[in-house]
Amino acid sequence: MKDKAFNLLGSLIAFYIPIQIAYLTGSETVLQAVVLAFIIQWVCFIPAYLLQTEKFYDLTGSLTYLSLVLFTVFSTGSFEKGSLVVCGCICVWAIRLGSFLFFRIKKDGEDKRFRSIKPNFTRFFMTWTLQGTWVTMCLLCVTTALSSGGGVKEGATFYLGLVIFIVGFVLEVVADNQKTSFRKNPKNKGYFISSGLWAKSRHPNYLGELILWIGVATMSTQSLEGLQHITLISPLFVYVLLVYISGVRMLENSGQKKWGELPEYKEYLNNTPQLFISFKSIFK
Repeated sequence: MKDKAFNLLGSLIAFYIPIQIAYLTGSETVLQAVVLAFIIQWVCFIPAYLLQTEKFYDLTGSLTYLSLVLFTVFSTGSFEKGSLVVCGCICVWAIRLGSFLFFRIKKDGEDKRFRSIKPNFTRFFMTWTLQGTWVTMCLLCVTTALSSGGGVKEGATFYLGLVIFIVGFVLEVVADNQKTSFRKNPKNKGYFISSGLWAKSRHPNYLGELILWIGVATMSTQSLEGLQHITLISPLFVYVLLVYISGVRMLENSGQKKWGELPEYKEYLNNTPQLFISFKSIFK
C-alpha cells in the first residue's frame, strides 16, 4: 500500500513541476504542449501495461519530442529561420536516438531495467509519467522560445548554441556507434568497452546528450524574457537525471556487479573520468 501511494505521489509531482514552470512562462501554447506530452505517455502506457512490454517506451519518448516541437511550431506559426533550425536539430536528434534505441531493444528482446517494474501498475505508470517530465523539461526553453514574439531569434548566442549542439550530437552518435561495433564482435562478449571515446569518458554518449541540450538552451536564450529564463534549467535537469537517477548510476552499479572484481576494470574506473573528459584523458 505504501509503495502504491509513493508511486502515485511521484507521478503527481512529476506532472506538477513542468506544469508549474510552463505556467510561469505565461504562454498558453507551452502549457498545452506540456499537457500533450503527458497525455501521449498515459495513452501509450495502457497497451504497454496490458501487453507487459517496454519495447516502444523509448520510441514513444522520441515521438513525443517530435510531437511537441511540431505542435508548438504550427500552433504559433513560428516558421522563422531560427525556429526551423532549432526544430530541425531536435527532430534529427529524436529520430536518430529513437530508432537507435528501438532497434537495440528489438535485437536484445527486452530492457532489463523494466523487468521488475512492468508487473507493478503504479510503478510502471510512474515510469511513463517520468518520461513525460523528461521530455517537457528538456523542451521547455524551446517551446517557450518558439512561442515568443518572432520565434527563436538569431544572433551570436544562437549560432554558438548551434555549434555546441552539433558537437554534442556528433559525440553521442560516435559513442553509440563505437559501442554497437564493440558488442557486435563475438570476441568482446562479456567484456566492457574501453576504447575510442570510451577511453576518454566512461559515458561519452551521455556527455554528448548533455552537451547538445546545453546547445539547445543556448540557442533559445535570446528569445526568453523575465521569468521565462527559468526554463533554461533543462541542461541541469538532464545532468541530474542522467548522472544521479537514470543512466550513469544504473550502468555503474551494473558494471560493478559484472566486472567489479576484475583488475582491468578497477584500473579503468581509476583512470577514466565518469562523464566529463579531462585534459589528462585526452592524451592518454
